Amino acid sequence: MAKQNVAEQFVDILARAGVQRMYGVVGDSLNPVVDAIRRNSAIEWVQVRHEETAAFAAGAEAQITGRLAACAGSCGPGNLHLINGLYDAHRSMAPVLALASHIPSSEIGLGYFQETHPDQLFRECSHYSEMISNPKQMPRLLQTAIQHAIGQGGVSVVTLPGDIADAPAPERAAEHALVTSIPSVRPADAEIDKLARLIDEAKRVTLFCGSGTAGAHAEVMEFAERVKSPVGHALRGKEWIQYDNPYDVGMSGLLGYGAAYEATHECDLLILLGTDFPYNAFLPDDVKIVQVDVRPEHLGRRSKLDLAVWGDVRETLRCLTPRVKVKTDRKFLDKMLKKHADALEGVVKAYTRNVQKHTPIHPEYVASVLDELADDDAVFTVDTGMNNVWAARYLTPNGRRRVIGSFSHGSMANALPQAIGAQFTDRGRQVVAMSGDGGFSMLMGDFLTLVQYDLPVKIVLFNNSALGMVELEMMVAGLPSYGTTNHNPDFSAIARAAGAFGVRVEKPRQLGSALKEAFKHKGPALVDVVTDPNALSIPPKIKADMVTGFALSASKVVLDGGVGRMVQMARSNLRNVPRP
Repeated sequence: MAKQNVAEQFVDILARAGVQRMYGVVGDSLNPVVDAIRRNSAIEWVQVRHEETAAFAAGAEAQITGRLAACAGSCGPGNLHLINGLYDAHRSMAPVLALASHIPSSEIGLGYFQETHPDQLFRECSHYSEMISNPKQMPRLLQTAIQHAIGQGGVSVVTLPGDIADAPAPERAAEHALVTSIPSVRPADAEIDKLARLIDEAKRVTLFCGSGTAGAHAEVMEFAERVKSPVGHALRGKEWIQYDNPYDVGMSGLLGYGAAYEATHECDLLILLGTDFPYNAFLPDDVKIVQVDVRPEHLGRRSKLDLAVWGDVRETLRCLTPRVKVKTDRKFLDKMLKKHADALEGVVKAYTRNVQKHTPIHPEYVASVLDELADDDAVFTVDTGMNNVWAARYLTPNGRRRVIGSFSHGSMANALPQAIGAQFTDRGRQVVAMSGDGGFSMLMGDFLTLVQYDLPVKIVLFNNSALGMVELEMMVAGLPSYGTTNHNPDFSAIARAAGAFGVRVEKPRQLGSALKEAFKHKGPALVDVVTDPNALSIPPKIKADMVTGFALSASKVVLDGGVGRMVQMARSNLRNVPRP
């Protein structure tokens, strides 16, 4: 058997850790690793057009599968391009291993061509960032990086000079078992008892849920029924907690709707479940607050806590629920459910008024029709900006759909590259990118990646020829909008020129048939929808100190925005409310 080089050993270890593909752009110092992948049937090399796309794609794949994903960049500018997508993956707690190849080891520190210091560069967006400077560090250093990414949930970066990658691997290198899953964490009994006492003493309990409730839907519903609690959620908690939820009061925060804000402020005990909700201006400061999170560093960094509970939501509730006394008074829950339904019906009027005749097309209408026509197990990737609003208010979760976005990092241009990573995990599953014209054009070159690999991603382009969220921010500051207008081409023509399906929609009556045609197409497709740049959205509650970036303005047509099928669900939940 021929002796392995370091690159071959590197690839073998990644395959053993469950990595199925590596996204990147090949070049110089990276060549030994890419060649090792070429000769290893367990891992596929995915050639993208920009390394930022590689990192976003890997992060999306990790979020969809729960497995370690990988990306790579060549020395200097190549791996430098990874950084934005890695920040997003890290803040989304997606397990990603990034390979930053490096200049020849003998030239490091001497101002060599394309020299950077990636082991230092990526430290802020990773749990682990180290350089292999000697072949004898393999495979222990790579194994350590893998353990960090999987065990702590986030990014690990390995810097590898090209000459080291091509060097002979050490003989009989130590290899140990790899961690591939995260264990459950339950709080101590003393903490559970403290929490149970707080709940028993409270008359009005509200739950506010984040992405940490993934896999805990049944436990949250059982607990909410036991204590008669309204259940609100943050954006990242929507897909996990909103469906089949008779206690739903909507979402709080900048993109919020319904009665979640009221429910969190009118209770006397607020329980934050698996959420690192960043907007503390939307959290109360005059009620008791308990936070439950598997990441102890999240506890108490957004609001003052009366009790911090270290544990994952599912195991915590399994221990807690039997110890809590059953509450029979539904007055608070029923009051919040009615407020929620009334709030949704109130704003729906803005959405329903002549919406099917309005041109340019209301983006709310586009999102609503998309929600109706998309598959029940579709994966939606959502660009940052106003598309977050439409996704938050119109996409209907059901326990099988997924919604991926740059919800913590807030980057532009994430939807297309994340759709690439999501589609590679399952070519038979519908993947829909809800892209804005600004975000799409920023990384538009990787539309060619869809064509090259014949990935059947469907891009629904909300084309308002503006950076809508930025315009809204300028309005608050009393500034005229400037530098926010995009002079756009016909994006559908670009799609067709690239060899994909492309259609442009300028009138509402064209929308349904265009989406259906795109969804039936077997390859990549783009639906370029010309939407109203004046359709903005505001949170359900506004105070002067909440956030600069949202305000009412007489100079714009500001819509509260409809909420699609959620109003039906809210009214359905009211069936359980006793009538006077």
